[in-house]
Amino acid sequence: MQFQQLAYFVAVAETRHFTRAAERVHVSQPSLSQQIRALETELGTDLFSRARGNIALTEAGEALLPLARRILADADTARLEVQELAQLRRGRVRLGATPSLCTGLLPDVLRTFHAMHPGIRLLIEESGSHGLVRELADGALDLALVVLPLPRPSPALTTVELLREDLVVVSATTAPPPGGGRTVAVSDLRHESLVMFRHGYDLRELTVAACRADGFEPSFAVEGGEMDAVLGFVRAGLGVAVVPSMVATHAGQGLRVTPFTPQSRLHRTIALAHRSDATLSRAAQEFQRVLLATHPRKPHGRTP
Repeated sequence: MQFQQLAYFVAVAETRHFTRAAERVHVSQPSLSQQIRALETELGTDLFSRARGNIALTEAGEALLPLARRILADADTARLEVQELAQLRRGRVRLGATPSLCTGLLPDVLRTFHAMHPGIRLLIEESGSHGLVRELADGALDLALVVLPLPRPSPALTTVELLREDLVVVSATTAPPPGGGRTVAVSDLRHESLVMFRHGYDLRELTVAACRADGFEPSFAVEGGEMDAVLGFVRAGLGVAVVPSMVATHAGQGLRVTPFTPQSRLHRTIALAHRSDATLSRAAQEFQRVLLATHPRKPHGRTP
């Protein structure tokens, strides 16, 4: 089994078309088909069903695809590691983060790292913790900033706790403050219409869980947005939203920030995660060092 064959297999699996796959990997279509056949012969089974006009993965192909992606990602990391020996003048860091962390925590860290190592490419993937954990496991990311506890704890991931961040309620300055005072209790949200994030957003799950723990189902005025959209909807007076304090600090005009009461205090735990079974590239190690030097940290070990 050769890396080249795996790359051809992944290209066909993703395009579901032999000609387009050949164009992607810059080989002729007959050469690509020959290598796929050779791989199937070596494995002793078909990887694709080849009905006319319909290329689909077989059960064996479905099983091989995530493994092939991981092998290719690890091989790519090995190649980049050699290239980065020239004092980190080249390389890349594939970093995942939740949308709110891309807005609040990352900009200053990225600016510091880029100033130190301008030749290293920073590739940012924005997603919820569910998706980031999956991409780490598949080898598509080097590091990810996630919210603990992880949606699917895995012994294959190592996490380092960075900080605990308070959550606050934002509302339009043209509307009465939620709860009618300088602080707000979770129970006060019973009487508010919430602007709610899309499914898979950590903040959505945390907010809904807090309301249910207080004995009520929250009422949604609007749901399904990303961070910028949610803040815009709140600013327009459609409802209130529970957001991280670091996002609220930079939310701009038109929004009121109301903290929770000490009894109702909500917070989330931010951690840096990476695969336990793979060595980080030098660039990723350096980014991790810069990030951990910027924020207080607490070793969290492997996730249970």
